[in-house]
Amino acid sequence: MHQHGNPAQSSDDTPADARAFWEDFYGDGKRPWTGKPNAILVDEVSGIDADGAAALDLGCGSGADAIWLAQQGWRVTAVDIAEAALVTGREHARDADVPAAAIDWQRCDLSTDFPTGTWDLISACYLHSKVDLEREQILRRAAAAVAPGGHLIVIGHWAMPEWRFPDDPPRFPSTDDVLAMLDLDGWAIIAADTREVAMTDPDGNPAARTDNVVHLRRP
Repeated sequence: MHQHGNPAQSSDDTPADARAFWEDFYGDGKRPWTGKPNAILVDEVSGIDADGAAALDLGCGSGADAIWLAQQGWRVTAVDIAEAALVTGREHARDADVPAAAIDWQRCDLSTDFPTGTWDLISACYLHSKVDLEREQILRRAAAAVAPGGHLIVIGHWAMPEWRFPDDPPRFPSTDDVLAMLDLDGWAIIAADTREVAMTDPDGNPAARTDNVVHLRRP
């Protein structure tokens, strides 16, 4: 669940229905992402013991992070609002020879619902959307669903290149914004900083943006 530009707006500037937008975004065989796991997530999770532990991937999209987590030994629940995204995720998991039981793919509109249970790791990568998204509510629910001793990792955009994408918001949430959303009494802050991420500009030239990460551990 991660979008640049203005395709989430209809021609009359009326915000598109969230599920309809994301179904269209991932439908008809579209592959909007690279298929590689988020490098920041990989860095943050690599030191955590995954043996039999449970992970929840919020807004999993086409499943690259969920698949990588499963390959590391996590029992993964991967949720997205778009069934089209989950179909792609399942296909990618089969192609990667990930056992079907390793990932529980669930369609869920996180603005109105949340999976039932607790997890040792919950990740929310790029929960940015041009259509309605109750981001603060989602992150609060995520924090409440982290098991004792578990981890919450929130990754988002921060500083985009000067050329940007058309109609990007002027400001993305900062690490301080994320921390202010949550009741962190007793939680350990493992990371709350920014990272440079390589990308390409619209002409295919090397470029970079700055993302941020908040990594918390529940007592």
